[in-house]
Amino acid sequence: MERNSMNVGQWISKWSAIRPEKIALYSDGRPFSYRAINDQSNKVALLLNGLRIGKGDRVGVLLRNSHEYIEIYFALSRMGAILVPLNWRLVDSEVEFILRDSGVSALFFGSEFAQLVDTVRKAETLTIKAFVCIGDGAPQWAMGYEEALQSQPEASAPFPADAGGEDANIIMYTSGTTGIPKGAVLSHRKTFYNVLNANIFYGLTHDDIMLIPRALFHSGGLLVEALPMLYKGGTIVMQKRFRPAEILKAIETYKVTVAEPPATTLRIILEQCDIGQYNLNSVRCWYTGGERVPPSLIKDYKERGITISQIYGQTETSTIAWLPVTEAHRKLGSVGIPVFHGEVRVVDEAGLEVRPGEVGEIVVSGCITMSGYWGKPELTEETIRDGWLHTGDLALVDEEGFLYVVDRKKDMFISGGENVYPAEIEKVYLENPKVLNVAVVGVPDEKWGEVGMLSIVLRDGETMTDEEALAFCEGKLARYKMPKVVKFLPELPMTAAQKIKRRELREAYVKGLSEGSKAGCHGEDRPQDKS
Repeated sequence: MERNSMNVGQWISKWSAIRPEKIALYSDGRPFSYRAINDQSNKVALLLNGLRIGKGDRVGVLLRNSHEYIEIYFALSRMGAILVPLNWRLVDSEVEFILRDSGVSALFFGSEFAQLVDTVRKAETLTIKAFVCIGDGAPQWAMGYEEALQSQPEASAPFPADAGGEDANIIMYTSGTTGIPKGAVLSHRKTFYNVLNANIFYGLTHDDIMLIPRALFHSGGLLVEALPMLYKGGTIVMQKRFRPAEILKAIETYKVTVAEPPATTLRIILEQCDIGQYNLNSVRCWYTGGERVPPSLIKDYKERGITISQIYGQTETSTIAWLPVTEAHRKLGSVGIPVFHGEVRVVDEAGLEVRPGEVGEIVVSGCITMSGYWGKPELTEETIRDGWLHTGDLALVDEEGFLYVVDRKKDMFISGGENVYPAEIEKVYLENPKVLNVAVVGVPDEKWGEVGMLSIVLRDGETMTDEEALAFCEGKLARYKMPKVVKFLPELPMTAAQKIKRRELREAYVKGLSEGSKAGCHGEDRPQDKS
């Protein structure tokens, strides 16, 4: 049978033949050529083959960003096995759930996570055949990564003739903000077209060098940053952990040309670092995405001579839209236009496209969508209807076709008959120099049905009263959008993927009401202003 040409595992082996000595990646400062990564990847595949792990088998990886992560990923891809990335911020019960739900057969883990894995491996419901430890001090119940690879012969890796295309490549679990985590099944086909999209909007060449500040267990780190660069034959720069100043130093040292840090990281860099001390002129395009991006952040960087543009996507689709760098300031607040490969629409409840300026749900179709949720056919049918994946994200489109994400559909609440989008309110408060973080959720109200509850985390040393907090949005928001409840918190409850646990905030308030506590609630009447 002819080999499937859409097997992403071929990328490293082909570049190893074309440009063997080209640096594929820097891992904690160490350079690794395409030949070196390919050779190690072959050995990983041979190791797994010897453990009778092959096409369709799931393999977990609990590891910080490193060259080993890339070696393992490409080995699994060329074999037709399936990567299950594990978020190292998860607790043992969460890791156990994912391993059990996906039916992982082998687990690669960093030595710093040995205690967690030791706890998890004792669960009777797991089906793991082998544990492989990366780093010093492998426990007795696990194989050492380097030792295991050294025992493998110098040979090409097993490569099933029919692996690729619609075969599963990755099962990437979402953070589970609304309940049990679910595994999005991402095929070789989806990975390939997402990489093509990234190559287009980044304008990549094999001479580019990309910084990888995001974790590889996330779609952003693996599919939006690392893989597009390795497909193109360029170079990636990563560390197990980047501190803000280290990001700037890495850009200067390696002459990084493309950078896509999270908005939170960009904000911390401004707070903790003097950007002017670093030579960042090598970067030809800066992007950010994956979370709320306050317009003030883009403006702050513009004042420092740096243009940052936005991209938008989700685990189930990877990148959906991108904002051309040339439009970063003219279309401030927009996430851009749909990617080249894939169909994107904004529709109303009846499935009809909304008119410019109207709010609807973003739906996606075509080659960039997931195959479905692992083991959850009902949820898959609920999410993918008539060939369109419903993102749950609300947006509007302007007259020129640029998308503006308004909020999550499930986060929207109705106050006095009007739709209120928390993200719109949060953007206003993130402009306040005293505010470090903020979240808005709808909570019960006898008069209006629901009103907004504002949870604020202040910056160190700052103070603010309830009245001051509520007054800040006067004149910036319509009256019906203005929050009526204020809570000051030391930190917001976050998922392992650093998403706000809005349901937890709402439930805590409702519980307080049931116990007769309405502290912090401002119940004064307000005009029914529909502006």
